[in-house]
Amino acid sequence: MRLLVLSLIAEKPTYGYELIRMIEEKFGGSYAPSPGVIYPTLTWLDEAGYARIVEADGRKNYHITPEGEAFLNASRAALDEILSRAATGAAEGRGGRKNVPMPVMRGMENLRTALRLRLRNGGLDTEAEEKIAALLDDAARAIGQV
Repeated sequence: MRLLVLSLIAEKPTYGYELIRMIEEKFGGSYAPSPGVIYPTLTWLDEAGYARIVEADGRKNYHITPEGEAFLNASRAALDEILSRAATGAAEGRGGRKNVPMPVMRGMENLRTALRLRLRNGGLDTEAEEKIAALLDDAARAIGQV
């Protein structure tokens, strides 16, 4: 997600909700990240020095920095893979996963990204581990009853 967002910012400085729309377009409507995924990603890019915030018209626009350009160039192979999957997903209309309704696909992707970001941001204490496991167990039970 970081590479994708940074590449879009490199194309055109923009803000969070516009990035959500751009990603949804890039994936042909099969995936749209939630604000709970985009804004932590933007915060990470800002804190890492890869993007900077410029306030304009009451909106926080993100611009790529020279460090962000270097990171993007160093990660070109991974970015190309992401963009290739996006193109395939847009062509197939469902992110490459046939017979999965788009709203369900979006929800699955948002969950996966939220978990990945949470786990990357540092270790979990026992209480957080138990809370996350309970939430996932509850969701699984609820889905089984639909």
